[in-house]
Amino acid sequence: MVGTKAIFRILAYLILTAECYHSKEQKPLVTVSEGKLRGTVEKIYDGSSYFSFKGIPYAEAPVGAHRFQSQPLPPRNWHGVRDASKHGPVCTQYDFTISQYIEGSEQCLFVNVYTKSLKADAKIPVMVFIHGGSYMSGSGNSDTFSPDLLLEHNVILVTINYRLELLGFLAVDSHDVPGSGGMKDTVEALRWIKKNIAKFGGDPDNITIFGESSGASSVTYLMMSPSAHGLFNKVIAQSGTCFEDWAQARNMKERAFRAAKVLGKDAKNVGELLDFLRSVPSLNLTNLTEKTMSEEEKYRGLPEQFVPVIEEKSTDVEPFIDEDPVQKVVKGKINKMPIILGYNSGEGISIITEEIKKLDVKNNNVSLFVPRSIVEVVSKEKALKFGRRIQSFYGSINKDNPEVIRDILTDANFAYNTHRFAYLYSKLNAPVYMYRFNYETDLNIIKKYSSFKDIPGVSHADDLFYLFYNNLNKEVYDNQPKLRDIAHEVTKLWTDFAKHGNPTPDGSFGVAWQPYTPSGKEYFNIQENYSNGKYADKDRIEFWNQIYKEAGLPYIGQ
Repeated sequence: MVGTKAIFRILAYLILTAECYHSKEQKPLVTVSEGKLRGTVEKIYDGSSYFSFKGIPYAEAPVGAHRFQSQPLPPRNWHGVRDASKHGPVCTQYDFTISQYIEGSEQCLFVNVYTKSLKADAKIPVMVFIHGGSYMSGSGNSDTFSPDLLLEHNVILVTINYRLELLGFLAVDSHDVPGSGGMKDTVEALRWIKKNIAKFGGDPDNITIFGESSGASSVTYLMMSPSAHGLFNKVIAQSGTCFEDWAQARNMKERAFRAAKVLGKDAKNVGELLDFLRSVPSLNLTNLTEKTMSEEEKYRGLPEQFVPVIEEKSTDVEPFIDEDPVQKVVKGKINKMPIILGYNSGEGISIITEEIKKLDVKNNNVSLFVPRSIVEVVSKEKALKFGRRIQSFYGSINKDNPEVIRDILTDANFAYNTHRFAYLYSKLNAPVYMYRFNYETDLNIIKKYSSFKDIPGVSHADDLFYLFYNNLNKEVYDNQPKLRDIAHEVTKLWTDFAKHGNPTPDGSFGVAWQPYTPSGKEYFNIQENYSNGKYADKDRIEFWNQIYKEAGLPYIGQ
């Protein structure tokens, strides 16, 4: 008979070799490259359980005299067991969704990992979500982005934080502050995930990155950044690409000086500027986007300014991106992999109210309806002509015609460049699956709380509530089983793509999602009756395509 001490020695050996175990409190232990983590066991709303590891540091943010340095520092090892039961601090920010300053911390570079298995050889497909928020607010925390709906399909979900607004995207063309720090954080997060995800049962060779809004532009940027090469295998971009004007920084050095001036310092040079901004409390460096905009920027496009920037090539600092992203795709300088991309049928609904406030000025100067990337390359006279054509094509643009405003905002800020990315990327013989999201149910939370809930269309960010269970949609899920079924179908599309590179591999939807081709421009209708179509919103997209063509910019069909 084996003695008690021998049994405990055997158990201890099994614990060490498996690198995880459950105590009486059912708290799992995992060893990653920096040390041991103690997670928790949580329940999905359907009653099944999963392992949760929150607040894992993947890097250290440069602070103090090194604040704004674009490259984050490696994470530090820790002794003993680190508690991974709670999220780390969110990044310092002004959260515009609730109109509140959140101090958080500059040390906010954390990942959260949710998995149903901790077997090192499980090789579960991994999905890494990059949150939106205009590069100025948000986090990967589970109060908004819980894993419940996705984990039902046997994937691992990872969410991340990255530095925001000035703290993450200040750029002054200097050696140590070239910009795009928040994106370099994201690259480091992906490196950490690639290195450690097998310890959580994940497959490091099957990682899908997905994001919405600015998160969607992030994942498409990552496809063309040499620094991210080899760190992921598939991409899902929801409501945005890096082709959008709002995803591309302009005049960043001048904007930095304007930021200092807003804060009370008229700096004379970059050194003085950085010394001052490094001395300012971190919370004062938030909510400066609109305060640093020029008069024209207040009326043209969307108010996103501290965003990724094209960096000057340097011998000792690897740029995140050093060339216009449209040109990179045209030239084929992008890592080819399967991608799902698409947009919601009424993206602009969420910003109609803000647009109405601008209409008097814009109707007096119709060129303000023209996107910035076009205005930069045409004469003032041609921009005015384009503005008049926009007015003529869409109809009367005023507060009594919110559907017109919805369509202009949707097309100019989301739909056209989604089509343009799909077309130019598919010409490289890369697998593309395009969609148009048109489910209108009680899960459309953003539209539900907007001033225009009665006009047709799916608002920007409404699709998120079909992927993530949270306090905003909890009551809907609890009381409407049919909507749980719909969410299960939508998440199955996403997770099947993560598993197989094909969103409908088994025919369970009754219709197979056809890949996009340059000639057919196929897309999938995500709505009550799933179906394939060709050239979504064709007339409107063709209108914008002609304007881009006349402006001499890359266009659909060239």
